[in-house]
Amino acid sequence: MIEWLSHFVDILCATARDILPILLIILIFQLLIIRKPIPHFKKTIIGFIFVLIGIACFLEGLERALFPLGELMAQQLTHPDFIVPKNSPSEIAWDAYGWVYLFAASIGFATTLAEPSLMAVAIKAEAISGGTIHALGLRLAVALGVSFGITLGSYRIITGTELYFYIMAGYCIVIIQTFFAPKLLIGLAYDSGGVTTSSVTVPLITALGLGLASSIPGRSPLLDGFGLIAFASLFPIMTVLAYAQISHWLNRRKSSY
Repeated sequence: MIEWLSHFVDILCATARDILPILLIILIFQLLIIRKPIPHFKKTIIGFIFVLIGIACFLEGLERALFPLGELMAQQLTHPDFIVPKNSPSEIAWDAYGWVYLFAASIGFATTLAEPSLMAVAIKAEAISGGTIHALGLRLAVALGVSFGITLGSYRIITGTELYFYIMAGYCIVIIQTFFAPKLLIGLAYDSGGVTTSSVTVPLITALGLGLASSIPGRSPLLDGFGLIAFASLFPIMTVLAYAQISHWLNRRKSSY
């Protein structure tokens, strides 16, 4: 217990050092440039204390639960005793990792639906569009994009192919889609890729990538373990642009009748 408290205090101090510049910037602009007192000063200080404690608890949870869980699942799903039947050859083909692909798709879909930042963007998009864009439809489109992206990224780690091939090809598709998508929804689609790189999605996906790269022979955690977040940011743009095009086409079809 004492050891855990000491470790948590270290995380709390490190978090305080990270948050302190934000507080200083706000104070400098408020007191020296705007030259007005901070409204509700006591509530603001209490809010910063809550933020400090919350981030420290979140980081502690990542270190003790989410990161180990993601790496453990990747190691278990890639263990030869699990994926290779008896009397099989020593080399494992990429298509033997079916459970890995299923887990990657499932965890990408589930974590994205639970992403608070995506919920906020979806609700605002529905309100501003007057119901043309449905919040649930947007969230499902982003979740499907992340699900496919993480699955493809897992395939890349397993096969050891270069990351830039996938990223270059993906952005070429996005550029082509952008020319045909409704202009009002292009910005929303690009923002939807960014909201997936937030507090819920990133830890599990990062742990999954590092776990896969550590468990598969010939892969380096440093060279191959990272890059899944790029897939999680890229492919939602594709699916949201497709969702925007389909929604626009359906609305035009309804109005024509």
